[in-house]
Amino acid sequence: MVGHWELSDVALRREIRNGNILFAGNRKLKIYGLLHCKSGKKMKRENRVFFSTEKEAVQYGFRPCGHCMKSDYKKWKDEII
Repeated sequence: MVGHWELSDVALRREIRNGNILFAGNRKLKIYGLLHCKSGKKMKRENRVFFSTEKEAVQYGFRPCGHCMKSDYKKWKDEII
């Protein structure tokens, strides 16, 4: 997990282009999703973190986004109920 505030814009684009960053999350809400998610694009820079895998996000206690990862979110929700 790496915070958005730790990366310059150039470094972030390079990491995404190289495939090192595939998911973004909100560290306060503990939600992760795809980089192109509308909900994710609205969050503040200081709350945004990045992950290379879904497994990494889950290890940090994040749950899938209900907008861009509907099937994963439904699966997660069914497991906790």
